[in-house]
Amino acid sequence: MSKVNPNPLPLVFEQPKGRGKPPRHLADLDLAARVDAVEGLGLPGFRAKQLSRHYFTRLVDDPADMSDLPADVRDAMVDGLMPRLIEPVRTMEADRGTTRKTLWKLFDGALVESVLMRYPDRATICVSSQAGCGMACPFCATGQGGLQRNMSTAEIIEQVVDGARAMHRGEIPGGPGRLSNVVFMGMGEPMANYPAVIGAVRRMVDESPAGLGMSARNITVSTVGLVPRINQLASEGIPVTLALSLHAPDDELRDELVPINTRFKVAEAVEAAWEYARTTKRRVSIEYAMIRDINDQAWRADMLGDLLRSYGDWGWVHVNLIPLNPTPGSIWTASDPADEREFVRRLEAKGIPTTVRDTRGQEIDGACGQLAAVEG
Repeated sequence: MSKVNPNPLPLVFEQPKGRGKPPRHLADLDLAARVDAVEGLGLPGFRAKQLSRHYFTRLVDDPADMSDLPADVRDAMVDGLMPRLIEPVRTMEADRGTTRKTLWKLFDGALVESVLMRYPDRATICVSSQAGCGMACPFCATGQGGLQRNMSTAEIIEQVVDGARAMHRGEIPGGPGRLSNVVFMGMGEPMANYPAVIGAVRRMVDESPAGLGMSARNITVSTVGLVPRINQLASEGIPVTLALSLHAPDDELRDELVPINTRFKVAEAVEAAWEYARTTKRRVSIEYAMIRDINDQAWRADMLGDLLRSYGDWGWVHVNLIPLNPTPGSIWTASDPADEREFVRRLEAKGIPTTVRDTRGQEIDGACGQLAAVEG
């Protein structure tokens, strides 16, 4: 393996020059700011709650269904505060329709993806937070394409609301239901777009009509290890689940698999994750893509187990092994099942709770970034 460029990556990516901002949407605003925006349209402020209730609670997107709003102001309110931010380009289904992947086009033509997955006991949507990604992890389809731009809070929320609507309307096999979980594991590094991501989290947990009224415990924010942002998230008072994408327990390998490791080393990232668990009382998930003959050796399982166990055995951590979903033409491929089982056995022998992620959607370009790469 060739060495990566040692130059440090930026902590937060600024919007690339030449990229305009998406139109203002009520999901970008808290309830007080929505009142100001509605009054700015020449309408009474109480209409902001009505419009918010339609969007976040009733999950309505057609002005004709907003019967409590006067007919002569509906279109103006929707045009002013509910512009279309994402348009579906392509939708693919797997697992008898219970997994649905959507490729979205943003207002400026950028492409992002979301995946809605229905299980017997829950429904989860995996959302994107950036168009592309600047973290440059070589085994990741999104990382291969580079960063185009950050997404806005509302662009993120639109993915979530679309999934909630699909469940509410019974579009996913199993009948009408409720979207229960959100994971920031789609395109992009969430912590590199922190203001928009934390804004989206707040809209998710805000009670109706301010937001979707979801439980923070059912929201997972992933990161490759931007330590200052992990620390900042711990101070927000919103106990979301933190997922640290580690992928290697040693700096030599992780420098190559996750280039931000040249700035924040394994020990620093794990220390920050442990502090997050200690502060929030929420168990951290360690994400670990199993890559054949690269990071799946038994001795690396032992090293990972020893590292995590060094912080104590009070249940602060859980390891989530991810069978790699290879991208077309990639040299990277999933681990042999026997090696995967041995990895699990070694971690569990050290008292580390470990699971292997249920892999869905391989037949529909399930790895984030694959569909966008093909369409782009």
